[in-house]
Amino acid sequence: MSDGVVLTLDGLVIGYGEPLVEPISLTVEAGEIIAILGPSGIGKTTLIRTLAGLVRPLSGHFDMDLDGRGNLGYIPQRLGLVRHATVAHNVALGARCGVKWSKTMFQERKERTQDAMRTLGIEEKAKEPVRRLSGGQQRRVATARTLAQRPQLMLADEFLGELDQDNVDTVLSAVSGLVNNGTSVIMVEHHEDNVMDFATRIWELKDGRFLDASIEEWQSKSDLGEEE
Repeated sequence: MSDGVVLTLDGLVIGYGEPLVEPISLTVEAGEIIAILGPSGIGKTTLIRTLAGLVRPLSGHFDMDLDGRGNLGYIPQRLGLVRHATVAHNVALGARCGVKWSKTMFQERKERTQDAMRTLGIEEKAKEPVRRLSGGQQRRVATARTLAQRPQLMLADEFLGELDQDNVDTVLSAVSGLVNNGTSVIMVEHHEDNVMDFATRIWELKDGRFLDASIEEWQSKSDLGEEE
């Protein structure tokens, strides 16, 4: 995986017919964890969906410096799982995206799938259809799918929802393993406490603008606001 900037947003305008926020000009470097915070319904999910290629920008552009196929991972709010298929099948879809053609391709896919399920604590559910799982278990399956993919850039939209604190810690620990190998993460999250010890930067959507700050800068500003 390459070092340096993996994503550049240059005057990006997002929305559906009408702009939701002011033009966005930001960058993401390898290994950064960006947490997008702010009220519901004002553009956070639209930004993630735009970066995932599901929504066309109104103007401006963004560039991803990724090595090729399979290097963009995406966990949507509704998870995008194949509900009638097994847990193992769903996780293997990520491995199939992430493993390039070689003589050992099938073995590597199998190993990635098993490792991801084991890391997320869902190995015993491997043969269960996803539709039979709880909401929290399904979120772990979606995360395991991305873990097996090992993308350079991971987009996640509220993927910690429906998880108790122990499972939040398990999921974030698993994602940290990706980050340690150079993966960058952009995640939408409503619960600040879930990301304060995890994120390296905050993009706060406020008054129609995405405000960029390191986690230390953001916490300092928040503390000052509370004192006032």
